This record gives sequence, C-alpha cells and structure tokens, in this order.
Amino acid sequence: MKKIQTALGALLLSLITMTVVAQTQSTYYLLAGTYTGGKSEGIYVYEFNTKDGSFKEISHVKTSNPSYLAVSPDDRFVFSVAENGKNNSGGEVCSFSFNKQNGALKEINRQPSGGASPCYVQADATGKWVAVANYSSGTFSVLPVNPSGQLGNPFTIKHTGSSVDKIRQSRPYVHSTLFSRDNKYLFVQDLGIDKIMIYDFNGSTGKVTPSARPFQKIHDGGGPRHLTFHPNNRYAYLIEEMGGAVDAFQYHNGRFSLIQRIPSVQTNDTGFVGSADIHVSKDGAFLYASNRGGFNTIAIYKINPSDGTLQLAGHQPSLGGFPRGFTIDPTDKYLLAANQNSDNTVIFERNKQTGLLTDTGKRIEVGKPVCLKWINRD
Repeated sequence: MKKIQTALGALLLSLITMTVVAQTQSTYYLLAGTYTGGKSEGIYVYEFNTKDGSFKEISHVKTSNPSYLAVSPDDRFVFSVAENGKNNSGGEVCSFSFNKQNGALKEINRQPSGGASPCYVQADATGKWVAVANYSSGTFSVLPVNPSGQLGNPFTIKHTGSSVDKIRQSRPYVHSTLFSRDNKYLFVQDLGIDKIMIYDFNGSTGKVTPSARPFQKIHDGGGPRHLTFHPNNRYAYLIEEMGGAVDAFQYHNGRFSLIQRIPSVQTNDTGFVGSADIHVSKDGAFLYASNRGGFNTIAIYKINPSDGTLQLAGHQPSLGGFPRGFTIDPTDKYLLAANQNSDNTVIFERNKQTGLLTDTGKRIEVGKPVCLKWINRD
C-alpha cells in the first residue's frame, strides 16, 4: 500500500510540474514561409518571447518558394509547398525534420504535388498524411508520410467546373485543404468554382471519396480561399478572396449551414480586394481576416457565443503592403501580420476584452513573408 501511495505521489508531482511548465512557457519557435528571390532564401525560424513580443532569428533553410507551411502533430516534421510549376505540373511538397534543441530544419525529401502552384498544405491528425492544394491546376493531392517523415507518392484529384467571373473563374483553382478536427473529412476550398468541396477521409488508408453532401456552394463570384473552425467546432468561417467577405456557418459532421455573410473590407476603399487569411482567437471570442490590395487591413469581429454570428469591431491597418497571412500566438497575446510586399511582419498586441490591436513597434524583417506557424519549445 505504501508503495502505491509513493507511486501515486510521484505521478501527481510529475503532473503538477508539467502543468506549471506549460503555464509558464513563454518562448516558442515561430516559422515563416516566404516567396524566395529578392531578400528571402526560404524558411526562417525565430525564437519568440510571448512575455514582451521580442524575437531573434536562430536558423533558416534554403528552399524554393515555401509559401505555405504545416507542422506535424508531434512537432517533429515541417512540411512546405514549393509554389512553382506551370502547365498543370511542376509543384512540389517538401518534408523537413525539426530539431527542438537548436531550431534547425533539415530537408528529408520532396515529392511532386500533383499539380502546379501548390499554395496550401496541412497534416492530418495522425501525422501519416498531408493534403496539398494546387492552385493553378485545380487539383489537390494526399501524400503518405512514413514514421521518419519521408513523403510518398501523391494521390491526386482534379476538380471540374467554373463560375461567374469569366477571367478568374473559368476553371477550378484549388486554394486550400483542411482536415476536420475529428479527421473524418477533408475540406477543399476552390476559388474557381465557388465551392467548399467535402470529402470523406480515411485516416488509416488516406483514401478520400466525395461525401454524401459533396459540396457547400458559396456566393457567386466570392472565390473561397481559406476555412477555419471555432474552438467549439460548432461554427466554421470562410474568407472569400474575391468577394471581400466572411461566410459564417453552423457545422456538424461534415455539413455546413450558412448563417451569415458579412463584409471583410471597408466600403469606402477601392481597388483589388484580395482577402486572404482567417483565424479565430484561441478563447473563441474574436475572428480576424486579412485584406490585401488597396485595403491592407485586418478585419476584427466579435463572435456571438450563442449562435456564432459576427459583429464588426473594427479594421486595423496592417502597417505594410499585402498582408497575405497572419497568426495569433499560442497565448492569444499577439497577432503577427505577414506583409508580403513590404518585406516585414508587424507584431500587434491584442486586447483580449475588445479584440482590438495595438502596434508594438516591433517588426520581423524578412523577404516576402506569407505563412507563419508555431512550434512549442518543450
């Protein structure tokens, strides 16, 4: 009995220690995917301190146009697209090992992405598969990942169809691939056909098949780009690149039901809209959406917890050109906006009560930043 009590006591002490460490962790790895050429050479790794928003570059790896990144569930591997290619081929997906001791990336291998201009990649919940969106060829692929992080050959599906804009929507343009939280579905956002395509996903085999309800149609000419889910998984939010709007949905078991469509841009602005990225704060209280082109803002919405609808709280200038991607840090304290055309990432502090953003004055200077991801230090 005494031995059991001693063992239980040791286990309790270990759990308490782990909890304290998790609560006091303040330094994380921040990864930046970029377009190369000019000032950028590839993927950059920073140490980021959430206590004061300070940072320092600790490594980078040379690779071509790693415009979007994904991190494996166990933080051991980083996957990137190589956004290259034309004539429906030429794009690649790359796998890197990540060393938590020194923050170094090392390429493992790369595979064809199954199309041209891959622009989005995500790992599934098991870490055994990645899905990549090939924008220019209107295709997406699922690739296996072996235990050592090596990518296998892609299984590729090509979309068909078009929509109302005869120039930008004459054919499919796949913009993102997102696994559901329960790993049962793969959602593929297609700008060219104004649809969220819905696939059943088998995490054991990697097989994807059209779901019983195979798509969610969105506003004609909207151009779906990125999709995100509320932490409670009952609501989903889609950014329309061409429509300059956010679509709010009720969500349940692979099905979407539209509850609201709200502008993401200010009505008095003009020019190319180019709405881009979308994220919910980790406390589920606010949603943010970036707008490029003649706008260069981050739209801020308060989320109604009872029904998931949005109320505009304001627009924050991104303080740079073309905010293609952004991220909220793991503590919900900061929002970092990657301004592609001004070669910097602006660090804002979030007001957790109002959702509004304040410029910290801190800038991460890196060429053509696009995608920002986090990895725990521990």
